Amino acid sequence: LSVFSMTASPRLVQNHIRSEESRKIACTQLLGRPSAMVNRSAPSFRRTDDETYMAYQFNYRDQTTFTGWIAHNFVELLLPFDPTNFKKDTLGEGWKIADGSITWGGKGAGDIITRDQFDAFEFTVDYNISKGGNSGLMYHVTEVADAPWQTGPEIQIQDNKDGHDPQKAGWLYQLYSSEKDATKPVGEWNTLRILITPEKCEQYMNGVKYCEYVKGSDDWNERVAKSKFGKMPHFGKPTTGYICLQDHGNLVSFRNIKIRPITKK
Repeated sequence: LSVFSMTASPRLVQNHIRSEESRKIACTQLLGRPSAMVNRSAPSFRRTDDETYMAYQFNYRDQTTFTGWIAHNFVELLLPFDPTNFKKDTLGEGWKIADGSITWGGKGAGDIITRDQFDAFEFTVDYNISKGGNSGLMYHVTEVADAPWQTGPEIQIQDNKDGHDPQKAGWLYQLYSSEKDATKPVGEWNTLRILITPEKCEQYMNGVKYCEYVKGSDDWNERVAKSKFGKMPHFGKPTTGYICLQDHGNLVSFRNIKIRPITKK
């Protein structure tokens, strides 16, 4: 899940603006018309003039590495997708890349994190969970503790029907729940979207809003204190950190990974 630092983007844009043909490809991708040179399973971008989305897709040449795209004012850049395991510099061999997605493939996978850190951002991902399976998405993860969930809040990913955890998919683990269940059955893709800012955080499952909260507020602190995280000194304290996809020992696939860093105006 390598991501691109927005503070460096003007220089990178200046140095890497591609040919007129590439810009046409980017424009085609933005407008939703597949190009012969672009993976047809690549994520769709929302066309805007003032917002930048980063999305990650598989290299259309060999389907074994990730390629990142930045779509901004119809300028297309290819970025390497370069995830690592938690507290490591490489990606575990247990993660497999195939059919336009990254899939947990068994022993040697491990939790994966972005190389860059984010404070305020919007993040979306499609996931496909196995029968009874469990995984998670964490944010503001740092490496001061032994595991990602000891610093970063976790949005649960689970098969709600046959999963064994009382914490349901789309909930902020042990902190904020929802009476709604917008998840699709096992075998179908679900879209998880989170918006993280100092003023407000929101979580959505398949377009349905599950919860809203303010990280670090009195309500937040009270809920943390009553949860298992209350005994973890670093939990929820970082205001910037890595984004993490969890290896919970169950089959799960991810695709259409997008992130939009949010900067103060």
